Amino acid sequence: MRYRMGRKITRLATWLTVLTLVLSGLQGLALGHEPGQQHPGSRGSGQGNEETGVEVKLPDVELLNQDGRSVRFKSDVVAGRIVAINFLYTTCTTICPVTSAIFAQVQQALGDRLGQEVWLLSISVDPTRDTPARLKAYAHKVGAQPGWLWLTGQKHRVDQVLQGLGTYTPDFVDHPSVVLIGDGQRGGWTRLYGLPSPDDIRTRLEALVAARHASPLSLKIQE
Repeated sequence: MRYRMGRKITRLATWLTVLTLVLSGLQGLALGHEPGQQHPGSRGSGQGNEETGVEVKLPDVELLNQDGRSVRFKSDVVAGRIVAINFLYTTCTTICPVTSAIFAQVQQALGDRLGQEVWLLSISVDPTRDTPARLKAYAHKVGAQPGWLWLTGQKHRVDQVLQGLGTYTPDFVDHPSVVLIGDGQRGGWTRLYGLPSPDDIRTRLEALVAARHASPLSLKIQE
């Protein structure tokens, strides 16, 4: 009974976080903050369609994490890990706060598995303005824990990563609302468009973990 009650309270707190972030975005629009910084990709986004068996490239370019530390995208960040990736910019006042809140719920559902079996990655599509410090403040706002990594860097390098992942747009404001899920070691990449549910993201991550454990060739990923 205490466990069920605890889960109900946790879910309520999470949805209150979602509501707060959404209302914050709407308030920003009403007050005219960062004019023009809402991307068309958010319009009409609902339960997303999916694309499985996606081919991606993982450029081993140098980026910066939220702590300002240089990391290589392929060898340091993905590094054979099972990951869910979303794309955002901190001045967005529409869909980005919602997708971040969805990731916050996924983080909560994963518990201790975050940073051990699976990782969450958030990549800025506006690296010119999204400095590591700005990303770190945004991550703190949404309650990001270790195992949820935030990436920015020099624009041409971030663009390389976005191109490799199939999410690049010439104007970052037009970037699509998409979550990319896959295993950097075994492949099996999927794109979820729109606003996939936290349970859907978690279930797909867990399926990749199970597939890895079922294989005699699976490798233990070290930090």
